[in-house]
Amino acid sequence: MSTERGGRPPSVLESPDVPGAAPTDALTGPLTGTATGAVAGGPAELWVERTGTRTYTGYSSRGAQVSIGPVEAGAVFTPGELLKIALAGCTGMTSDAALARRLGDDVAVTVRVSSVAHPEEDRYTDLHEELVVDLSGLDDAARTRLLTVVQRSVEQSCTIANTLTRGARVHLNVVEEV
Repeated sequence: MSTERGGRPPSVLESPDVPGAAPTDALTGPLTGTATGAVAGGPAELWVERTGTRTYTGYSSRGAQVSIGPVEAGAVFTPGELLKIALAGCTGMTSDAALARRLGDDVAVTVRVSSVAHPEEDRYTDLHEELVVDLSGLDDAARTRLLTVVQRSVEQSCTIANTLTRGARVHLNVVEEV
């Protein structure tokens, strides 16, 4: 299963062998609908290609790339780090309009994320986010309103947080390359 580096992904968009399943893009939802991250003609296609032992490059049809591998590989993201970065990025993007509207377009925002791993299972039991922003220019009432709006925005619209807290089914279909 290979393509020219950075080219179009292999054809993996058929529905999995799951009754009622529609073709989906792993991060943006049904391929037939519009979703965050959509490009002209539909959502971005995403795929990874093997570059070495346990190392991969992730691609987006928009041209983005990310190096993925184990910690020992050096300047790469581990899959767990990408999950946490996705969560922090989604929180930042979801709260951005409310923060910029009240604190200015040049507001500095950092979202830190950490995790607690299960000692016997290969999963995280808890993810902790910390949104760091200077609220010193707001009075107590404005600060409370902004914090409420940010929390509500993230709870209602952060796709990654909603997926993690509500769970998602994962379907793997192994396709033999011809």
